[in-house]
This record gives sequence, C-alpha cells and structure tokens, in this order.
Amino acid sequence: MRAMPRLRRAAGADAGTLLLLLGIGLFWGLNWPAVRIGLTELQPFTLRSVGFVAGGGILALIARLRGEALMPRREELPRLVLAGLLSVMGFNVLTAFGQLATETSRAAILAFTMPLWATLMATAMGERLTGERIVALLAGMAGLMLLLGPDLLVAGGSPLGSLLVLGAAVSWAAGTLVLKSRTWSLGPVALAAWLIGVSTPPVLLGSALLEQPWQLGWPSPPVVGAMLYHIALPMVFCHAAWVTLVGRLPAPVAAIGTLLIPVVGVISAVLLLGEPLGARKLAALLLVTGAVATVLVGPALRRGPGS
Repeated sequence: MRAMPRLRRAAGADAGTLLLLLGIGLFWGLNWPAVRIGLTELQPFTLRSVGFVAGGGILALIARLRGEALMPRREELPRLVLAGLLSVMGFNVLTAFGQLATETSRAAILAFTMPLWATLMATAMGERLTGERIVALLAGMAGLMLLLGPDLLVAGGSPLGSLLVLGAAVSWAAGTLVLKSRTWSLGPVALAAWLIGVSTPPVLLGSALLEQPWQLGWPSPPVVGAMLYHIALPMVFCHAAWVTLVGRLPAPVAAIGTLLIPVVGVISAVLLLGEPLGARKLAALLLVTGAVATVLVGPALRRGPGS
C-alpha cells in the first residue's frame, strides 16, 4: 500500500501546497457563517451528524474511485481513532456548541489560536522551534488578537462559549499532532474519510439521545443551501486537503497556514456586507498574511526553484 507523501523541503511550499492552503482558508473561512445559518434550525449534534455522514461517505467513495486502499493496518487503528476524535469530532462539536453561546466572529478567531497550541505541543514533543517560526507565530497571533480587539477583555456575557471554542482549538491541535506522528498506509482521501467516520457514531448517538431530530420538519432553503456548501467544500475538500498538508509540512507550519481562515471572514464582511475596513482590521490582515508568507513562501524563495 502506498504511504502518504512527505515533502523533503517541509519548511517551504510548492505551488500545489499553496493552492491547498488557499482553498482551506477560503472554504473553511466561509464555513463559519454557513454553520451559523445551519444552527438556526438544526441542533449541534444533528447538524454535525448530517455533515459527518454525508461528508465521510462522499470521501470514502472518492477514495475508492481514486484507487486508494480503504482499510488501514491493524496497528494504525488506535491512533487513527484518537486523531479523528480529537481533530474532527472534538473540534466540530465544541465549535457548534460554542457558536450558540458566543458571537460567530469571536468563535472563529478563538478557534484559530490552534497554531499556538500545536506549536507548544510540538515543541514539548521535541520538534525544533526555529526563529522564523517564532516570528511567524507571534505575527499571526497578533493579527488574530487585533481582529478580536477589545472583545478579548470581555466574555460578552458568554464565558462558556469562549471556553468551548478554546477547547476546540486545543482538541484540533492535539489531533493534528497525532495525525502527524506517523506515515499512514492510507492515501489522504481515505484517511480523511476515516477521521470523519470514527467521529460519526458518537455524534449520531448524541443527536438521537439529546435532540430527537426525527421530530424536525424539512429545513428552509437557506439552511439547505448552507448545509450543501458545508458538506461539499468544508467537509469533503477541506478535510482531504488538510490531511494532505499535514503529511507534507511540519505540524506548526501547517497550523500557521490555517491563520488565513479567519481573515476570509473579514474580507467577506467588507465585500459582501459592506462593513468598513478600518486600520485595526487592515493591520491584522497584514500581520496574518505576513506570517503565512514568512513560514511558507520565504524558505522556498531563498532556496530557488532548482533547489
């Protein structure tokens, strides 16, 4: 069976890697308002159940059509289950409940403190923390803090929501390190299908026991549209792309790349909702994009195209 590819030049990024990062930044960024629309009529476990069943099934079908093996090695199963429960179930369930208890904009930004936790965990496990990564991490986190601004000082009357989303960030970071801890026998699409698949039974159980979704009527067209988007791009494309990136890049580098995601929220608010782009938002955008360029593009440019 073919192992997941790993780039030798892990600190840099080729054009394909950058395109995957941009796709993740765009589609996962737009997923925050999509999920919030879904939560207006669907409860958290039910919403995640729909996304997991459909997204996992589509990924498994794509993996089969690509000729990827669908069964992992027996020794991989414990770590595979742990990676899925942390990076998929833990993150998705906690953010869904968190969005019900706090503003979506605050939730999106708090969730993407994930690079901080991933970097700290990776360093504790012995991965080298270079000066370049430190600068990029500090710049990116400073950008996120600017986006949230003074709201960080006040929980907005919903400290539980903020704590749930911070827990989601820690869960995603830990799951990313578990995913990064070995070379898997599965291809990236099959691996993404498994990560979602092992997360599906707990959310189905939570939906059945706590929410009784069979009593719900057919959702409205905006919710249906939001869920179709949520399944096709964030669940299917982004999970497969994320697994691919984690196989190519060091965990802190891949994590810093996700800082593009909350930036999409600012840009879409300016272009689609007419919100002003003030000095604070502009400074945050420059810091975050500068962080991504420093850690991904800078090393590749210094090596040159033939290195």
